Amino acid sequence: MADAAPTPDAFDFEVGTLIVGGGACGMVAALAAHEAGQDVLVIEADPVPQGSTALSAGLIPAAGTAFQRDAGIEDDPDRFAADIQAKAHNENDPALVDALARGSAPVVEWLADTHGLPFSVVTDFDYPGHSRRRMHGLPSRAGRELIDTLRATAEAAGIDVICDRRAETLFHEGTRITGVAMRRPDGGVETVGCAKLVLACNGFGGNRDMVARHMPQIEDALWFGHDGNRGEAVDWAGALGARTRHLGAYQGHGNVAHPNGILITWATITEGGVQVNRNGDRFWNEAQGYSEAARSVLAQPGGEAWTLFDSRIAGIARQFEDFRNAEAQGAVVTADTPEALAEALGLTPAAVARALSDRPGAGEDAFGRDWTGVASLAPPYCGVRVTGALFHTQGGLETDGTGRVLHEDGSVFPNLFAAGGAACGVSGKGDSGYLSGNGLLAAVVLGRAAGAAEV
Repeated sequence: MADAAPTPDAFDFEVGTLIVGGGACGMVAALAAHEAGQDVLVIEADPVPQGSTALSAGLIPAAGTAFQRDAGIEDDPDRFAADIQAKAHNENDPALVDALARGSAPVVEWLADTHGLPFSVVTDFDYPGHSRRRMHGLPSRAGRELIDTLRATAEAAGIDVICDRRAETLFHEGTRITGVAMRRPDGGVETVGCAKLVLACNGFGGNRDMVARHMPQIEDALWFGHDGNRGEAVDWAGALGARTRHLGAYQGHGNVAHPNGILITWATITEGGVQVNRNGDRFWNEAQGYSEAARSVLAQPGGEAWTLFDSRIAGIARQFEDFRNAEAQGAVVTADTPEALAEALGLTPAAVARALSDRPGAGEDAFGRDWTGVASLAPPYCGVRVTGALFHTQGGLETDGTGRVLHEDGSVFPNLFAAGGAACGVSGKGDSGYLSGNGLLAAVVLGRAAGAAEV
């Protein structure tokens, strides 16, 4: 268990800015700190920096970017902030929401203009809760490309990244952090002193005891995040007297190919697809979002469902590497008729035919899903067996708009920052408040602010 202790007599070595975690948040913080002239060190628990970023689609929502303007999309931070709060039922800290919404475009353009990341906007489908198309990604639409590019950029800048080092103990004098003890693979311990500490070590989804304690409704779901997310930041908060918030918040996903374990983009739903259970029957309003889908799918017999769509939607989905991989593994089934699709999927033909065609031309159906402007499905049809999963936790250390960690008494720790999964995000209290891309949004915006901050 991670803990805190008084400052030792001496450290093995010292650095100006120490960043715990080498995912997108940590790398962005490192680039910002380096740009600000700080002496930077990143420590990473894994042999190679990957984290939750590598398991995601690597998409960052941002409002009012040059990329949007070039695509003819009108957007602004106020609209983005309103979308975030609407999805989370106004359960978020308004100051944090405003900081993230206003910081989104500058950080994406900084990564593109200063560091050469080739972003573009996803323009051919909508994400749940977003009133504008504002998801920015790299060409493969894969998180692994994003983290590999950020790591290469940091290394090219001469930033030191040490892997296979898991931080265990934070040293401190009152509210001032003085350093960290980290464990090597051989069991040995090294200590490093620092003038500033940035926690970019993600959440606690890989700690099943913490998941069961804080979010029992999802404890039995497939864990689709990074196993290194063990909750050290929450443990350190308790040891240091730091505030935590919304520890029951998480992002789920109800569209993970089963048993292949491959994420199927939610474009298969937003563009007109549906989900059915073992009986071939629809069971909920899929337009609510993929985070809510995790619990809805897991509540079905066998904790599974089938996502049904068509070849037009499959063409949109193929921009994502994960979907192409799912097709290559045979997870996606295609057939010319509803009956043939049902037979291939092991479902009831009449029910599948009804699910594919029984929808109003406009307005809401019996589940409350609005079909206005949504194209009807047409052959060839496609289907994939899916289950619900837990992707990452959204609660964590409470911070201000610059990533500074708050003490239980309301004051700030003078040199302790948290961002990404280590910090409380803007997804409200549970799973329904998650707005697509919020995890990476908090990672890059607060990561940049924390890295650039002076102490």
